[in-house]
Amino acid sequence: MKALAPYLVSLASLCFLPTPGRAQDLAYAHVVKSGETLASIAQSYYGDPKRENVLVAENGLLAQGGTAIVEGLRLIVPTVSYHRVQAGDTWKDLAQRYYGDPSRAVALLRANQAKPGSTPDEGAQLLIPYPVRHVMEQGESLITIAEQFYKDRNDVRLLKAFNASKAPVKRGHVLLIPLFDLVLSEEGRERLEAGGQRIEGGETRALQTKVDEQLPLLHEHVLKGRFVEAVALGNQLLGSGQLTGHQEISIQRELATAYVALGRSDLAVVAFGKALDKQPDLELDSARTSPRVLKALEDAKGARQKR
Repeated sequence: MKALAPYLVSLASLCFLPTPGRAQDLAYAHVVKSGETLASIAQSYYGDPKRENVLVAENGLLAQGGTAIVEGLRLIVPTVSYHRVQAGDTWKDLAQRYYGDPSRAVALLRANQAKPGSTPDEGAQLLIPYPVRHVMEQGESLITIAEQFYKDRNDVRLLKAFNASKAPVKRGHVLLIPLFDLVLSEEGRERLEAGGQRIEGGETRALQTKVDEQLPLLHEHVLKGRFVEAVALGNQLLGSGQLTGHQEISIQRELATAYVALGRSDLAVVAFGKALDKQPDLELDSARTSPRVLKALEDAKGARQKR
């Protein structure tokens, strides 16, 4: 099989290192070794040989004629990045920061399963999709690109929104494809860390996702009177790492309720105090909340005012 002609788009032969604030700059260089193929490289970094299509697109390689590559070729290996939400962050501000266009917030909303009009949860570790650059070839359309990179032609709407495209794209047009699944495999992370390049953020996001999955169980423990189990689980979640503001408030509220039921109103006041530190205007439904729990909240507010 003939070597794939390395027609590279601008800067594709350079090693892009992580630079805060630009999602498209978070990519790494891989120098092709003897016997490697794009599929084997994709398997190493992403755990999926089919992701060779990302390497082809991002490096400006010609898709036609096979996927053989030459030894010594420097390839860009893109990956998602992460952002820890700070007070005041908005989806549009983050889109401006990472993509240079606030209208591209649609990709951030989609990647983080957020609703339009919502506000990012302070402390949350957001996933920032990587905008792969793809040069349109003869016979391609937004539908074929959506099917190739997303496996669903309905994502044409995302491509149009991200590229502000109303007119049909043509051959030679550079299309930005925000990809959410370019997460490095364990082998890929080891390769980069062995080369002195450290990836951060993925572990925190994974942890926060696991906490979200446990919050319904914590609430169920409280509702069904399993207060000892609720305290154990709540404290376990609090000690698991960096939580979002919403997660910490939710856990402290459940803990406070459980503490009241266990006769430890003093600990309930402490728990409510920590929740109030995150949300000073915290209120509970007086019609559905125990008077003793409401009193613990009021005591916590009083103690906070005396600081």
